[in-house]
Amino acid sequence: MNSTVLKFALPALVAVAISTSSAAAVEQSCRFIQAKPEREACYKRQEDELAAKRKPVAPANDGQSRDTLRQMRQDDDAVYRSINNICRGC
Repeated sequence: MNSTVLKFALPALVAVAISTSSAAAVEQSCRFIQAKPEREACYKRQEDELAAKRKPVAPANDGQSRDTLRQMRQDDDAVYRSINNICRGC
């Protein structure tokens, strides 16, 4: 059993280590840029990337989704009305 756990745990740990080290390397790379304008531009790019990752996805068209929802409700009502006319337990 221990060898099975090691077979799966070791590759998972390696993958996690690689993914965290690359993210940390990108974050620390701006620190070592000597020219101030280039360093500030690097920090600005990082802020923009983080803001893009954190930004929630907005609905494409709210009016269209309301129309779609209204149509679905009308269809549901029609189905419920037709089911209501079916004799149950005759």
